[in-house]
Amino acid sequence: MMCFVNDLRETAYPLVGSVRDYDPLIGRIGEARFALLGEASHGTHEFYRERAEITKRLIIEKKFTAVAVEADWPDAYRLNRYVRGAGDDVDAVDALADFRRFPTWMWRNAVVVEFIEWLRAHNDGLPPGVGKVGFYGLDLYSLHASMKAVLRYLEKVDPGAAIQARERYACFDHVGEDTQAYGLMTRLNLSKSCEEEVVNQLLELQRRAADRTRRGGALDDDLFYAEQNARLVKNAEAYYRSVFLEAVSSWNLRDRHMAETLEALVSYLDRKSGRAKIAVWEHNSHLGDARATEMGRRGELNVGQLTRDKYADDAVLIGFTTHRGTVTAASDWGGAADRKRVRPALGGSYEALFHAAGHDRFLLIMDDSDVVVRQLGAPRLERAIGVIYRPETERHSHYFQARLPDQFDAVLHFDETCAVKPLETTEAWEAGELPETFPFAV
Repeated sequence: MMCFVNDLRETAYPLVGSVRDYDPLIGRIGEARFALLGEASHGTHEFYRERAEITKRLIIEKKFTAVAVEADWPDAYRLNRYVRGAGDDVDAVDALADFRRFPTWMWRNAVVVEFIEWLRAHNDGLPPGVGKVGFYGLDLYSLHASMKAVLRYLEKVDPGAAIQARERYACFDHVGEDTQAYGLMTRLNLSKSCEEEVVNQLLELQRRAADRTRRGGALDDDLFYAEQNARLVKNAEAYYRSVFLEAVSSWNLRDRHMAETLEALVSYLDRKSGRAKIAVWEHNSHLGDARATEMGRRGELNVGQLTRDKYADDAVLIGFTTHRGTVTAASDWGGAADRKRVRPALGGSYEALFHAAGHDRFLLIMDDSDVVVRQLGAPRLERAIGVIYRPETERHSHYFQARLPDQFDAVLHFDETCAVKPLETTEAWEAGELPETFPFAV
């Protein structure tokens, strides 16, 4: 074990705060079109900050043209308009105003604000005629917001089509905005599904886009935005019908939707401004190859697996890990954001092994050492904290088996991390969670 820790220590690139820290990673990404940048929690400052720093370099040095994130399409599109100078928001905080659904801190936090302002300044400084870097959401929870966006678009361009779309989407009126109720009622056959209506609405917008292309019309951002909202409504309807079935079904529908949205975005940007290159920000569980984890053994797939399958070496998968620290998370779904203490990693986990390597922060590129890859290839525990953290059931709630070299092309480890700061904090968040040894502090 000690020999392997020495090999790991020698293979890893220490991160010392230099502007050149990420040179080896930028070199590993090379000319790939997709840099999939993960996170081991949805509430860790270092994951957000370093992911942003890497993305800035990819935009400047590798000419990346978009950032696509684990957020809803309409919410993120408001940010997209802001960073491209096309919206009415006066600053990034205003542009983040649509992120009101739990967990708000996931995007309404101080690091995201800094990155969005940097992206706006970068775009403002580009020469006339040069394509601006966009910001897009890949997720599918915005069923009702996306329906409203489709209707707003059609009301502007074709009031008759808007009336028909409103009639189709009225299928959901009997449950209001309660998507869980819709899923349960259709599952119990208490109401019919709206599948036919949402599919027909998507097909209509796709025909509209195809007709425009066939007539040689210019690419239309508003039509593309509306079409993707209609796609989201179609996929979200299927997702909410599936959540009362086995968990694998709803997980796979969600990740297939995110991969499908990424593919549609790539196709659109390719037509608009040439070969698109995209940085993707999501949780490790979405961006590491699911086949290398117990997720895959359960039949689950994810964005990382689907992107690797479609784009092969054009996709570089990058994971993030931590040993201990604090994290912004809730105790239950829909609960308040707390600043919780992250327990030291369990023995036998990748995080505990990386802690033993003795570097506070380091980068590990899997191609660099056959010896390290072989040693890391045996299944180990890996930690995943989402928007909920329950340290009292940590082994059951937050660890799974994985083979790291097959899951990621590179890993960034930060031994001690701190909680990302929400834009709106409470007294409880500011105080943080008391240490387990309180009041003795031993």
